[in-house]
Amino acid sequence: MNENKKVALIIGAGDATGGAIARRFAREGYVACVTRRSLDKLQPLLEEIRSEGGEAHGFASDARREEQVAELVESIERDIGPIEVMVFNIGANVPCSILDETARKYFKIWEMACFSGFLTSQAVARRMVTRGRGTILFTGATAGLRGAAGFAAFAGAKHGIRALAQSMARELGPLNIHVAHVVVDGAIDTAFIRDSFPELYAKKEQDGILDPEHIADSYWFLHAQPRDAWTFELDLRPWMERW
Repeated sequence: MNENKKVALIIGAGDATGGAIARRFAREGYVACVTRRSLDKLQPLLEEIRSEGGEAHGFASDARREEQVAELVESIERDIGPIEVMVFNIGANVPCSILDETARKYFKIWEMACFSGFLTSQAVARRMVTRGRGTILFTGATAGLRGAAGFAAFAGAKHGIRALAQSMARELGPLNIHVAHVVVDGAIDTAFIRDSFPELYAKKEQDGILDPEHIADSYWFLHAQPRDAWTFELDLRPWMERW
């Protein structure tokens, strides 16, 4: 392990928020270690970071599998550097009526959006505690504050990840580990929103949907906060979003 390198591990580095967070930390000199279940989908992000002079490594990893999480953290700490920041950014926003929801799909959404957050944050926290420093950031959603009709599974998982973050913050804060939860309340500028909800996407011209780069700026802000003024929860929403 190269102690001179600082690693930012992004669990769930998708094409929008996760990728923007990885690029933001890479611009600050961090080694961006990014994960998805498919390594091929990470290649454009890796190439973009490297083209801008940053260092990036991609990992195909299923965050729901304890052995894969352990292997991921071990390989990064051994071969690249200490994980200074971990961002949990896996989403599972799948609507379904409670009358039609299946046990299999409900469990899968919980695994993706909550259980995998426990596995990854626990594995990283154990390393951070031995060094006496670190930041763990969770991407939350409005569903973590209130459950909407048709989103019982997603709301349950997001409530769970928020509770996990609260407990971790209270336990690990006194050990100099900053744990924070970010409530992203609103549509994000993604290809999915552009193609599936054109009327909503049209609000982009009015700053009516969230720009992933601006979301990423807030994650950097949280990590860079002095410990005499740490934030636990930060909510981000467009100025015209009703809440």
